[in-house]
Amino acid sequence: FDPNINPTIGASFMTKTVQYQNELHKFLIWDTAGQERFRALAPMYYRGSAAAIIVYDITKEETFSTLKNWVKELRQHGPPNIVVAIAGNKCDLNDVREVMEKDAKDYADSIHAIFVETSAKNAININELFIEISRRIPSTDTNPPTSGKGFKLRRQPSVTKRSCC
Repeated sequence: FDPNINPTIGASFMTKTVQYQNELHKFLIWDTAGQERFRALAPMYYRGSAAAIIVYDITKEETFSTLKNWVKELRQHGPPNIVVAIAGNKCDLNDVREVMEKDAKDYADSIHAIFVETSAKNAININELFIEISRRIPSTDTNPPTSGKGFKLRRQPSVTKRSCC
């Protein structure tokens, strides 16, 4: 969290690399801040994705309701085996909470999603969320696809080869 960065107005893109066991997993993250104007573009963001994190604000009940619409959209049009994570952000503001943790956890369980409460501001449970997603993403086999349609995502080994000139 960097307080000098403005909130997401359009869609922003970032990456995060996570060490999981002996592998490095690189996450390519599209942040649309849940804006309705991106709903029609959403399939472009999650096409071919191995995972999706859908975030709501624990201090705003309406964001949890909106999250359910995004989950429905993802389930209808997203990859069939996508790993879904529900993140309740701003857990550092528990005193102004509107969404009960149990309600969000029950919902996540009902859709077989990962659930965690986070604080982007205080870096609470951020790495843990990505590690849990890494744990649940199925391994891909090392053979290239035979259909000629698309590609398989491969995990990048954490040991890097160095070469010169």
